[in-house]
Amino acid sequence: MTAPNPKRQRAAWAAIDDLASDAENVSVIHYSCESFYDRPNGASPRITSVAVRKLDTGQTLSFSIHQVAEREGIPFAEIEASYDKLERMMLDAFFEHVGSHKGMKYIHWNMRDINYGFAAIEHRYRVLKGEPKIIDDDRKFDLARLLIDIYGPGYTGHPRLETLLEQNHISPLNFLSGKQEAEAFENRNYVGLHQSTLSKVDVVSNLFGRTADRQLKTNTTWWEMHGGKLHGVVQWLAENKIVALALAVAGVVLGLIALKFS
Repeated sequence: MTAPNPKRQRAAWAAIDDLASDAENVSVIHYSCESFYDRPNGASPRITSVAVRKLDTGQTLSFSIHQVAEREGIPFAEIEASYDKLERMMLDAFFEHVGSHKGMKYIHWNMRDINYGFAAIEHRYRVLKGEPKIIDDDRKFDLARLLIDIYGPGYTGHPRLETLLEQNHISPLNFLSGKQEAEAFENRNYVGLHQSTLSKVDVVSNLFGRTADRQLKTNTTWWEMHGGKLHGVVQWLAENKIVALALAVAGVVLGLIALKFS
């Protein structure tokens, strides 16, 4: 177990607290897609659904190809043949939402790069001849990395999301692992992918709330959380003035008792 870096830990706590205090302008985002492994032709993975959940109210918007297909009167069996059209329409709606909420901050789980992340969604939209609305990096908050900064890299097992849910006794319905989502795409289980995406914005929001409330259960001990050193204890006492005062009073009382019987 490696203790967290104090400087990064303080910055991560500050980010968590700022997001919690501005919850009305924060959303949790997640998406599902085709497997991004074993792609010999180099084509980017198609996106099947995106979910955006308001942190303060829990209201959730979802964008999915099977819902677009239903609105367009395209039978389920013909979704694959119309994939480009449906994916483009789905992403049209998603980026319209992004554009109409320019001040929104987004909490996500490992959506960091062109392989899987905001850049991957933007790339797919460009492939489909769309022009994405770009979310600035300073409005993206990766809860997965924030938890590492707060609790240290060994705070839970791997895969971290699934293990952390077990550790905190969270049993989400319709949750699929990354491998299961890839299999669902291969089986054209678009509804299952959509339900999993909705489940994940719910659990990431849940984990964020427990973190903000200092109630998240991890493998990290109190000693490790405070650097595993004496200066960590001193700093903790300095930040917890009531405890420090109580210890100071106790010290004075014990000193007077010792003086009386000396």
